[in-house]
Amino acid sequence: MKSFSRFILIDDDENSNMISSVTIKKMAKGAYIKSFLNPFEGFEHIVTEYSNPDQDFTAILFLDLIMPGMDGWDFLERFEKLDSSIRGRIKVYILSSSEDQRHIDRAKENKNVEEYVIKPLTTETVRLANYTSTRR
Repeated sequence: MKSFSRFILIDDDENSNMISSVTIKKMAKGAYIKSFLNPFEGFEHIVTEYSNPDQDFTAILFLDLIMPGMDGWDFLERFEKLDSSIRGRIKVYILSSSEDQRHIDRAKENKNVEEYVIKPLTTETVRLANYTSTRR
């Protein structure tokens, strides 16, 4: 079972990113955590950082849905267009405050989404994300 030590947080709420970072650090000592308030910058980071075939690291992405400019659904549409070699290195979890069943169902239908998680991020979620994969 593979353990992840790299995490990407994309959420326009600075407090949510801070809470998520603290939670990840509790479960994954020495983890590399990169957080973005701007989803465009987060997307570019993934493209730049994970397109190099000489690097073999993978990451867990906690992605918010409701953000200005590019929401989580737009992000996932762009993500789907990336080369499979990049997509295969990123394990996507939706991390949202929305409990709307339509959002949950839509996320479950997306082949790139591992799970839909309600904020705040918990140590249990980090543990499960770090050691399991349900990707279809």
